[in-house]
Amino acid sequence: MAAIDLLRARFFDHFDGEPQFFRAPGRVNLIGEHTDYNDGFVMPAALEYEAQAAAACRSGRLIRIHSLKNGETAEFDLDAESPEPRGDWTDYAFGVAVMLEAAGHRLAGADIVISSTVPVGAGLSSSAALEVVVGYALLSLSGHAVDTVELAKICQKAENEYVGMRCGIMDQFISCNGVSDHALMIDCRSLDRKPVPIDPAARIVVANSMVHHALADGEYNKRRQSCEEGVRLLRPALGDIAALRDVSFEDLEENRDFLPDLTYRRCRHIVTENERVLQAADMLLGGDLAAFGRLMNASHVSMRDDYEISCEEIDILVDIAQAQNGVYGARMTGGGFGGSVVALVESDAVAAFIESVGAAYRDATGHISEIFACTPQDGVGRLTD
Repeated sequence: MAAIDLLRARFFDHFDGEPQFFRAPGRVNLIGEHTDYNDGFVMPAALEYEAQAAAACRSGRLIRIHSLKNGETAEFDLDAESPEPRGDWTDYAFGVAVMLEAAGHRLAGADIVISSTVPVGAGLSSSAALEVVVGYALLSLSGHAVDTVELAKICQKAENEYVGMRCGIMDQFISCNGVSDHALMIDCRSLDRKPVPIDPAARIVVANSMVHHALADGEYNKRRQSCEEGVRLLRPALGDIAALRDVSFEDLEENRDFLPDLTYRRCRHIVTENERVLQAADMLLGGDLAAFGRLMNASHVSMRDDYEISCEEIDILVDIAQAQNGVYGARMTGGGFGGSVVALVESDAVAAFIESVGAAYRDATGHISEIFACTPQDGVGRLTD
């Protein structure tokens, strides 16, 4: 059954009205980890895995949402005073509604059925895909034109202020603005973006470690606090810097005595990672896949040793991936402490890579990795047959 037919059937199981259909992709980040909330540079690509929604207007100002993943239905009154987060998956959806209204977009009531193929806990931005598809659906049903840059900002604000996760804008931005067959180099300060083509000689391959350590969210916020502390301590020496984006490697090294060792290492990851993203864009544009792969490998070392956001299973999976024939480079992708590894692999070596990595990782850890090659997709929009 086609996706639209299935969504329509499930919608009629729960709601009335004739639905419209929408999609928003998850993402994989090729390089540039934790740099987005430091006003830096990132290079994600939108995935075939996506959140999908069937949505119809309803009378009044009530939003009802049903998840096909967990079978739960929840309601939210747009006219409620001081709506409080519920501490579950619905915060990602209803938080977007709250922030859209706060931004001046008066919304109509809606019935929404949500489906998603983005694996939860895999570091592929299942939450951002949910936020973006709900935001796009609500704006469309209410007759508002959709500015995808503004939508990304509003979805990020929902996650920061309603959910309580102090993420940067990368995940929401690529879900809104992905470009087919391209990665997107994003300047997270100006939000300028440059599509970067993926050479057909190579494929992006994602391997899910199948582990997600529960400390991830708290540790994520701690990393952000360390970066902010670094900026504060470097400011007397470097002047009016706003973020680690404004600090060069030479600046950092000359003034490292201002920083506690842990803060210095956190800052070193961000500063060097920004430089790697800029170099990586040049390498892809110039077709130097081997150099791009070396930058991916260096990024993982920096995440593992300086930012300390990897874990044993991820390091094992990266080591296995990097050792395969036809692999240009491999690294952890996502917030950390589990999730997925991304690799750039010669196109004709992909099948052997998937088989060999899966077997070796299972032997080493007992986990069965979900491994797939992907082709970058467009960002949010209407779902078509």
